[in-house]
Amino acid sequence: MAHIVVLGAGTGGLPCAYELRESLGREHEVTVINERDYFQFVPSNPWVAVGWRDRSSITFDIRPHVERKGINFIAKRCDRIDADNNKLELDGGEVVEYDYLVIATGPRLAFEEVEGAGPIAGNTESICAVDHALDAYESYKKLLEDPGHVVIGAMPFASCFGPAYEFAFIMDSDLRKRKMRDRVPMTFVTSEPYIGHLGLGGVGDSKGFLESDLRNHHINWITNAKVIKVESGKMFVEQFDDSGHLIKEHELEFKYSMMLPAFKGVDAVANVEDLCNPRGFVFVDSHQRNPTYQNIYSAGVCIAIPPVEATVVPTGAPKTGYMIESMVTAIVHNITDELNDRDLSTNATWNAICLADMGDTGAAFVALPQIPPRNVAWFKKGKWVHMAKIAFEKYFIRKMKKGTTEPIYEKYILKMLGIGKLK
Repeated sequence: MAHIVVLGAGTGGLPCAYELRESLGREHEVTVINERDYFQFVPSNPWVAVGWRDRSSITFDIRPHVERKGINFIAKRCDRIDADNNKLELDGGEVVEYDYLVIATGPRLAFEEVEGAGPIAGNTESICAVDHALDAYESYKKLLEDPGHVVIGAMPFASCFGPAYEFAFIMDSDLRKRKMRDRVPMTFVTSEPYIGHLGLGGVGDSKGFLESDLRNHHINWITNAKVIKVESGKMFVEQFDDSGHLIKEHELEFKYSMMLPAFKGVDAVANVEDLCNPRGFVFVDSHQRNPTYQNIYSAGVCIAIPPVEATVVPTGAPKTGYMIESMVTAIVHNITDELNDRDLSTNATWNAICLADMGDTGAAFVALPQIPPRNVAWFKKGKWVHMAKIAFEKYFIRKMKKGTTEPIYEKYILKMLGIGKLK
């Protein structure tokens, strides 16, 4: 009997555990280890930050759902991975041994890379975790009482820009519904070289679409922006041209700011020698397996994917839902092959598909493959995307509670977009 441990229970780790249990049967043991005892649907956090969702609507206790499927659950932080001896050391001294390890921790939020950033010790809000989003909502309520300039965007080394755009448009929509938009000037500050780059080098006419929408919603922007530091109510930004020359220094006063931080690997993962790149992201081969430790696999935001292109201010490549789903399925198939003495047979499909809510409308983009040149580069907007994202949220949370393993992107999202099955 083999023991497979999944480290992390987010949008990659929890589906991976369910698929492993279904594929391997009860003769093998599956354990999920997660720092928190609850699942959170992170894509809904922009809604939480304006009060459109609460904690109970996007979180649930993990234990009863996974144990019903015959999956062990440990709600503790992993402090150290002893990859040479196949052991995990958990908070409090507990040691867990494994035969295979799947790392699906997500990122560490590196607020410390910009002085004064972050919701705890700094001066900016975050929507990267449900607790941060709830704090952001408390600050938003103060803004409603005392309106003023808002700054939203992404710091250097950010790699998932969609939520920043979403939050800007969602806040705009909420303020318009409250008849307060005219009292809240907004500026979008991003490390992207141009609006709509998205860490993907643009998708279709994402640049034109998003520039037009920002303009129509009276949201100013600064691109090639390197945030230097943030003081209480003031952000210091250096702006560069496309050749890397400093062209302007901004001092932006604000009443409210939400800035996506840089991502790094979590400490327990980043500290394993030869497992990760310098920023702590796990190296994987075409089978999602680490080249050095061949019984360690990884999926999701925590894996090392090189930027699509070099940018003046550093940006990373996003890992979107369809890509993560494909990684998870590849890992399950390959571990199953190994346990049955077969050659590894499955590669992940690194395609980017995203539904982005914009308050009362939405945008969908498809980049196949993620790294150009592409076979498909498609970007569309409409109210149907807003409705589709709401439906996706409800379905995904229900799927995680029930422990079903159907591929949601292949079965629903691609069909809805009229694209069909991807190879």
